[in-house]
Amino acid sequence: MSAGSSDATHVLPTKLSVSPIQELYDACGLNGRLSFDAFQKCVEGFNKYKPAKPIIAICDFSKPSDQKRFFVIDLVQKKILAYTYVAHGKNSGEKMATSFSNQPESLKSSLGFFKVGQPIATLKHGMSLVLDGLEKGKNDNARAREIIMHGATYVSEKFVQQYGYTGKSFGCPALPQDVMKDMLPLLANGSLLYIYTR
Repeated sequence: MSAGSSDATHVLPTKLSVSPIQELYDACGLNGRLSFDAFQKCVEGFNKYKPAKPIIAICDFSKPSDQKRFFVIDLVQKKILAYTYVAHGKNSGEKMATSFSNQPESLKSSLGFFKVGQPIATLKHGMSLVLDGLEKGKNDNARAREIIMHGATYVSEKFVQQYGYTGKSFGCPALPQDVMKDMLPLLANGSLLYIYTR
């Protein structure tokens, strides 16, 4: 090799390039908590549906209900705002949600993307959040099925420790009651909910 020549074309970069979604996933501190697949699909849905708020909520139903599997992530601040338990529908499975439906009276969870709407007062669950299914044939019966996000006594650390799983809902993504209070102003009127499984 002559003096002054370079073999720079054979030098590997010190840092392999990563996708913007991977960078966002890492910045949010999701590694080891939420699968990259769930996050990537949720961000793709965020870009598709363009919700009013830069906040996403994810129910990761690829995990059993004795694990924390509900995430709320601020995509601008790049941080986790909530990480807790969430119930699935009673006919979707015991500890694992394995069966899903868009049909009324199925008592099953529905998968896919939902727009989080206005707060509503319910007799049974107190203040809750309306959900509108955004995917035709997959979850667009959410309103007709009265699928809402609500708090429940059967979703808590204490319940999980006692029974080994959370209780089950009639198809709603039910949260711990104390968490639900915080979710009302955070998610209402324009955030995006994604219910995921593998």
